[in-house]
Amino acid sequence: MKEHNRNDPLHGVTLEAIVTQLFEHYGWNGLASHIDINCFKSNPSVKSSLKFLRRTPWARTKVEELFVATFHSDDKSNPWG
Repeated sequence: MKEHNRNDPLHGVTLEAIVTQLFEHYGWNGLASHIDINCFKSNPSVKSSLKFLRRTPWARTKVEELFVATFHSDDKSNPWG
């Protein structure tokens, strides 16, 4: 089990840290173009995005996948661009 946690890029990373890092990298417009959800398009903020993502598992999964693809992927054929 411990071995799995070391290989999991999301282990120990809070949702707030994920959203903040993605925002700093892409900006709100960039995030909205990658993941088409209103919390990134309509009056976006980290706080409102966290509220939505904590209650919407499918959207949280997309954000986590984008985070991993952006910051932890060695694969240059990254589907998130």
